[in-house]
Amino acid sequence: MSTVVAIGNFDGVHLGHQSVLKQAMALSDSPLVAITFWPHPMSVLRPDKAPKLLGDLTTRIDLLKALGAHEVRVVNFTEAVAELSPSEFVERFVLPLDPVRVVVGENFRFGKRAAGDVTELARLGEGHFEVVPLALQSVNEIVTCSTLIRASLQKGDVAEAAQHLGRPFLVRGVVQMGDQRGRVLGYPTANLPVPEGMAVPADGVYAGWLTATDGVRLPAAISVGSNPTFHGVDRRVESYVLDRTDLELYGEEIQVEFIDRLRGQVKFAGFEDLIIQMHQDIVHCREALGLTPA
Repeated sequence: MSTVVAIGNFDGVHLGHQSVLKQAMALSDSPLVAITFWPHPMSVLRPDKAPKLLGDLTTRIDLLKALGAHEVRVVNFTEAVAELSPSEFVERFVLPLDPVRVVVGENFRFGKRAAGDVTELARLGEGHFEVVPLALQSVNEIVTCSTLIRASLQKGDVAEAAQHLGRPFLVRGVVQMGDQRGRVLGYPTANLPVPEGMAVPADGVYAGWLTATDGVRLPAAISVGSNPTFHGVDRRVESYVLDRTDLELYGEEIQVEFIDRLRGQVKFAGFEDLIIQMHQDIVHCREALGLTPA
């Protein structure tokens, strides 16, 4: 069966990636197959330069399928794959899908030392498939790319990241037991460790939403950091669902969305100062989420 193929790294599945998939679907009624790469090519070619990823592989696949991909082909990026010539890449990964069209961003590169570009892909596709290159997407005249989104997260600007993602930045994970100080203080939190190699917003407190396995989206105040008040070391994403002390989420997979940054991380002198600030954080969180004051 003939297909339409969209190729990209698709880290974050941002507005540019979404445009590729939407255009691919608009061009044909044939099934859409998305080709992506895991791990990130830079983690193989230049591990010291590997970027923090904007989402895990499961999230990426889910987002691509939600955008209309009938199938997601994950290329296990290895040193051997990095050595493939452009023609070998096409023969191995593209032609077996019997594409009528291949849709890529105009800056798409492939093959050993990124020798292949859109023009080369079109040449290799002659007699097999048409190549449709798409212009890069922009928001307020700023070009959307994964690098820009990572930079936004590094400075805690989750609103800017959301503009280019086309949705709030999110993290997923299984809730782990923490120090349980939040429960003692009256603000129990669902704790997610920060996985190695994954991007999260800068340390601080954010307003956002938590969704558990039941699918209900709950307002939450979210802390990112190592909890310096108590001499913490490991970075965590800790989410307190507003007005809820009855939730038992240990062992559940949750999704946490970041809407707005409330403040940076602060080391407090003790419990009393921390509790006062937490009260203020909750008020500001409600305001940021457009909720009625308690």
